[in-house]
Amino acid sequence: MPEGDSLHRAAGRLQALVGERVEVETPNPRAQAGRLAERLDGKTLEAVDAVGKNVLLRFEGGLVLRSHLRMTGRWTVVPRGAARRGRPWLVLRGRTHEAVLWNGPVLELHARSLRRLGPDILAQPPDVPAMLANLRAQHPSRELGDALLDQRVVAGIGNVWRAEALWRARVAPWLRIGDSSDDELLAVLGEAAAAMRRSLDGQRDDRVVYRRAGRACPRCGERIRSRGQGDDNRIAYWCPGCQRGDGGPSA
Repeated sequence: MPEGDSLHRAAGRLQALVGERVEVETPNPRAQAGRLAERLDGKTLEAVDAVGKNVLLRFEGGLVLRSHLRMTGRWTVVPRGAARRGRPWLVLRGRTHEAVLWNGPVLELHARSLRRLGPDILAQPPDVPAMLANLRAQHPSRELGDALLDQRVVAGIGNVWRAEALWRARVAPWLRIGDSSDDELLAVLGEAAAAMRRSLDGQRDDRVVYRRAGRACPRCGERIRSRGQGDDNRIAYWCPGCQRGDGGPSA
């Protein structure tokens, strides 16, 4: 699933159409139910922002289109009239460019669901005190790795950056929030924000634990492990040798 840095990059590409009156099409029948083309065609795209794992397109008249890519969606920006195959969900056509949404499973012409989101990890600056408060508001028995993927707690962190931030902070995904210190929680949040900001700025960090199960940890030499976590069974990656709180999944 695209994470917050990917969505911020998509929002950056979409800036090419900001300020333009756009032509709007919904070639894919699955995107036509909300009558988006009829409601947005000919309106000015005033701003594009990323919030957590969402892209918000703000049109004149106070209309806000929320796009969530889930596992398969992607935004591209191409020259106007560029050839393409298939039927995208949405096309926004400006004077010289057009933005194309492929496989966009969530398109909503409102932003009500954003009220439930936690602070964006890539905000400048991120609201770390609010994130810490949200983590402390979770049940003490909740595992930290599970809470980090909860967009109501912190918006924007996905599986890759969860794994890498926890490793850098030397904390295991299985550590219960009630057993963690504020310093540990702040370290994890800080590592996630810094790594995602580097990614957004075009720097590439080596993946240390994500999808490295069975390989040696570069810090302590122990074998990296993986196992599903949480109700969605998202795969957690961690080193049992140097990440505190490795008791394995809670009973």
